[in-house]
Amino acid sequence: MLAQKLHDAHYTHSRPNILVIGDLMLDHYIFGSATRLSPEAPVPIVNVKKENKIIGGAANVASNLIDLGAKVSLAGITGNDSFGEEIKAILATKNIDTELILKDDSRTTTVKTRVIAGNHQIVRIDQEDTHDIAAELENVFFDSLQNCIASSDIVILSDYNKGLLTPGLSLRIIDSCNALGKRVIVDPKGLDYSKYKGAFIIKPNRKELAEAAKTEKIHSQDELEKAASVIFNFTGTDYLIVTLSEGGIAIITPDSCRILPVVATEVYDVTGAGDTVIATLSYCIASGFTIEEACTIANYAASIVIKHIGSATTTIEEIISALKN
Repeated sequence: MLAQKLHDAHYTHSRPNILVIGDLMLDHYIFGSATRLSPEAPVPIVNVKKENKIIGGAANVASNLIDLGAKVSLAGITGNDSFGEEIKAILATKNIDTELILKDDSRTTTVKTRVIAGNHQIVRIDQEDTHDIAAELENVFFDSLQNCIASSDIVILSDYNKGLLTPGLSLRIIDSCNALGKRVIVDPKGLDYSKYKGAFIIKPNRKELAEAAKTEKIHSQDELEKAASVIFNFTGTDYLIVTLSEGGIAIITPDSCRILPVVATEVYDVTGAGDTVIATLSYCIASGFTIEEACTIANYAASIVIKHIGSATTTIEEIISALKN
């Protein structure tokens, strides 16, 4: 029944218009083989076979939304460098609006280079600056968002804690969205969830929730609910959607908790799975699905992308097929 409802929504309704605001990055993959150790140090020698660059962070959320069939605008910051231009060039091939991407001369664009031998990641090398954006640039950025917020069905804050979504800017965006009746869905990072006060949904994973709630590791549903109550107290959010890895997805309100079991059968790489979840969740809510329906569909979407190496996306057709099986 849910598969049919998703089919009907996708093929008969107008495409949802979604604004993604967040940290942009470039994921650089180096693939090769490793059959011996270096004589210089006890590390494998990787013989490079191919390289690939794909968009990551908030850009991957936008990419997921495009592949689901949404209309997408992406707002963020890059450095004034070739990596930033590469991100915009890739986005252009996917018809993602990039007019709200500004350049910051004080930082380099975030690049994460992963070296993979066979199916094993050998090392990850990060190039980035994570200081907060300057107040002047923050004001320019916020002002540039207003028209797009007004025309969007849902706004996503994709926070990777790289300096864009400062507490002040996050709260200004959420307040502006609420004033216009636009729901905000947050993929959080860091320890300060007070900067997401007023958001409709906050979507941490189990570890992120425990850290933000300043509690020990979460092992049981009771511990999960206690940690969630801490976040509800100072954010006033309507829902916490908590991804639990092999435990599935938890839908939590101030007075209820339901856990949807995991549906994945094969796991090769969880990179970008959280981006797929928040993209699918947002797409479905903007298309009129209930929170539980949207989470169920997002659960199936995640089970598809983690079967692939690297940040992958999925389509409505693939999700419908998975729901039917």
